[in-house]
Amino acid sequence: MFSLALVACDKTVKKPAQTSQIAAREPVIAVALGGGGAKGFAHIGVLKVLESHGIKPKIVTGTSAGSFVGSIYASGKTPYQMQQLAIQLKESDLRDLTLSSQGFVVGQKLQDYVNRNVANKPMEKFPIRFAAVATRLDNGKKTEFNHGNAGQAVRASCSIPNVFVPATIGGVQYVDGGLVSPIPVQTARNMGADIVIAVDISARPSGKQTTSMWGLLDQTINIMGQQSIQAELNQADVAIQPKVGHLGVLDLSSSNQAILEGEKAAQLKITAIQAKIAQFKKSPAAFQAAPKAKL
Repeated sequence: MFSLALVACDKTVKKPAQTSQIAAREPVIAVALGGGGAKGFAHIGVLKVLESHGIKPKIVTGTSAGSFVGSIYASGKTPYQMQQLAIQLKESDLRDLTLSSQGFVVGQKLQDYVNRNVANKPMEKFPIRFAAVATRLDNGKKTEFNHGNAGQAVRASCSIPNVFVPATIGGVQYVDGGLVSPIPVQTARNMGADIVIAVDISARPSGKQTTSMWGLLDQTINIMGQQSIQAELNQADVAIQPKVGHLGVLDLSSSNQAILEGEKAAQLKITAIQAKIAQFKKSPAAFQAAPKAKL
């Protein structure tokens, strides 16, 4: 059974004698990865660029596709290893169809795929702190999984209503975390992050009509979640928004293109991220007290 409690950030006021020690410490950097189906491969490109500039997150939070990518990264895989996994990934690796009034994808294959690629480690054993966000179906509340079976948590986070059969954990049914937290910035804050880099892969309404069922579903979810998405982005220190709106939500063959878009978008924000890190190092207290000026 999962332990849903998150360790709260210690916000105890420090004594003046400890100020120099606080000022010298490195910031706790988090990446909050949003949902978007196959467009989530863009997260790999973002992580590649961050690491190439020596920016190594200590916390990873993910919703839906963000939890899928985030779990594998937090378990210890490098972005380059993840790129190889993405290239090799086939639809049959993840999809198990069923006839059910609750959905037509079971989700067990997704769960098993994640567990294989995290070496069956429970989330609390990951080298990078991780949380997957899902929605309780009975009351609509956000749940942050950070202990226990990683594949099961990711399955819950990815369970799009009426597509996936809801994931059952401890007798409770869970569906896609994007319904309550499309980009889990606040979850990263709750886990003690000083600087949060949000990665938004949602598709915004373009004025063009979509004819495919999956395109309609993707656009509908994103329209419904625009207010929540903006609220989460407003809490981030830096927002990275890869241009992946033209990619299909189920198009696994577009992984290379999505990764490239992630790389390009992240490269544009490296200076902003480095500036935030420098500001924090100069005065952590002042940085934390200042209103967010998202870049």
